Parts: sequence; structure tokens; C-alpha cells
Amino acid sequence: MKKFRPQHAIAGLVASLGATLAWAAEKAEPWQLNLTPGVTRTAERAYEMHMIMLGICVVIGIIVFGAMAYSIFKFRKSKGAVPDKTFVHSTKLEILWTAVPTLILVVMAYPATVKVIEAYQTEGHEMTVKIVGQQWLWTYEYVGEGVSFTSRLDRRSDRLRQSGVKVDDNDPANANYLLDVDNRLVLPTDTKIRFILTADDVIHAWWVPALGWKSDAIPGIVNEQWTEIREPGIYRGQCAELCGKDHGFMPIVVEAVPKAEFQARLAAMKSANDTTARTAALAPAAAVAPKI
Repeated sequence: MKKFRPQHAIAGLVASLGATLAWAAEKAEPWQLNLTPGVTRTAERAYEMHMIMLGICVVIGIIVFGAMAYSIFKFRKSKGAVPDKTFVHSTKLEILWTAVPTLILVVMAYPATVKVIEAYQTEGHEMTVKIVGQQWLWTYEYVGEGVSFTSRLDRRSDRLRQSGVKVDDNDPANANYLLDVDNRLVLPTDTKIRFILTADDVIHAWWVPALGWKSDAIPGIVNEQWTEIREPGIYRGQCAELCGKDHGFMPIVVEAVPKAEFQARLAAMKSANDTTARTAALAPAAAVAPKI
């Protein structure tokens, strides 16, 4: 019979944990606990820092609880262990267990601080999007392009939620129930985009997990963030700040498309805005009722 070796068990546990986390990172599942890498540099770096910190914490936990388990097992009373009643203090030991955690925290804090600072550096951006939170919708503006629009919960979801009818989660038509909007925010890929965020009424928070950041939208205050989406796709989010009775019905949908497609769609939006403005300008004025 082979002798049990704790180091073999620990190595197997670490390998199993690493494989599980690597597999879980590929695709988010309903039961998943770990982060996903996201589709921006900010999200990727947040994921990298998370994995580094998790690895450090796992190693520390194995060492601490391993030493504790070994001591409990090795020096148990049934084996005749007798406590040392003469030991009361060790200055060297206290210095050691103060200095080592401090060093570990400094090593962990430095790269995290660098990444946080970088997340707010909007210099060199190629376009700016203004986001305004309102109860209970978002207003988007492509700054300098003359295009702005509102985005709110799509009408089908809104109608269903207010009807009181039980929604069948297995129906493919309801796959994005409460997650779709009437107007998506279309953004180009491989472009550094600056966001400026504020609110008209109460505090909101604009959050799309795949982009790797969340920012509060506060009345009277303008916050800045930036992103550079690397992969085309549809990325969903939510208002992440309790903002009133319909807080849970403020979805966000970002559609990332290649630069050429974005320019074509932006031109179409400009044309639609011009047509709407021209139609409104040419419409006859409403008749004013005479005063009696």
C-alpha cells in the first residue's frame, strides 16, 4: 500500500483547480462563479489581476490551513504530545509574520494600482459617446456627429411584464426577455472610445460586464471612462444603481461592429435625424384656439 503524501494531494488539487478555472473562463454558464475575460483590454486586465490575486490567495490558504491541519494531526493528545509551557514570546517570529504579509500586499497592490490608473486615461480617444441616465431609460449621443437617441426596454418585454402573464423561459422568443432595448448603442471595434456619463434625475450606473467597467451617472457630475472593443458582437448590461421602482427594467445593449459598418450605420442615423428634423420643420403649426 502506497504511503499518503500531502504534497501529492496539494499538487493534484492545484492542478484540478487551474483546469476548472481555465475551462470556466471560456464561456459564462448560469452556474459559473469565476469572471470571464471580456472583450476589451480593461476587461482582460481585470481578469488577469483577478486570477493573480486568486492564485496568491489559494497558495496562502493551502500553506496556512495545511500547516494548521498538519499540526493538529501530528501533535494531537492521543499521540502523547505535550504543550510547551515555557514559550511565551518570539520577536523574530512576530517580525516575520508582520513583514511577509506586508510584502505580499505591496506586491499585490502595485500592479492593481497601475491598472486602475490606466482605466481612467482617456487621452488619444478617437470618438466620444455621451451617456445620460434617466428614470428609466438611457440617452446616447455621438458627440460631434449630431446624432442622439434614447434607449429603453423593448416594447414586447415591457408589455409582457405589465400584463401579469407568466413568461415561458423555455420559449426561444423569450430568450432575451427584459434584456432587449428598442435602440442599441452601436460602437466600432478596434477604436478607443471615450465615454462621458451623467444623469438628469437620480444616480444611475452604466454597467456592461463584457467591457470590464462600471461607472456611476450622477446628476451635476460628469464621469469619464474609455473602452476599446476587440470583438464584434452584442454585449448586454444593466443599470447597477437602485434608481426607483423600474430600476430593474433599464437594460443596456451594446452592438460592436467593424469600423466600416459603423460608419455606414452612423451615416444612416444622420440621414434619419435630418429627415425627421426636416419633416418637423415643414409640418404645419398646430392651430391655436381663440381666447374666449
